[in-house]
Amino acid sequence: MSEELDYTVDLYTLVDEDGKEQTFEMLDAMQVEEQDYYALTPYYGEDADATLQDDGELVILKAAKDENGEDIMISIDDDDEFEKIGALFMERIEEMFDLDECDCGDDDCDCHLN
Repeated sequence: MSEELDYTVDLYTLVDEDGKEQTFEMLDAMQVEEQDYYALTPYYGEDADATLQDDGELVILKAAKDENGEDIMISIDDDDEFEKIGALFMERIEEMFDLDECDCGDDDCDCHLN
C-alpha cells in the first residue's frame, strides 16, 4: 500500500507600495504576543531559472487591518521586532526541514563533511 503525500502550496499575491504584484508561498505562520506573523518566500511556479536565481531570503510580514477592516499583511518597521521574529522563524524552519541534522546514519556522508 503506497502512502501518498498531499502537499498543497499556500500562495498569496501581494502588492507592494509601487503597485507591483508578486506571488509568495507561505512557509510558516505564528503568533507572538497576540500578533500574527508570516514567513513567505517568492514563488516562481515552473520557472526553474528564476527559482535558482532567488537569494533564498524570507519575507517576514505581520497581520494588520486596512481602513476597511480587511486583513492585510504589512512590513515590520521596527528593527528589534523584525530581528526577534526572524530568529524565531529560522529556528522553526530549521526544525521543520532538519537543516542542522543528518539522519542517514553514515558518518562518511557529505552531511558530516561540512
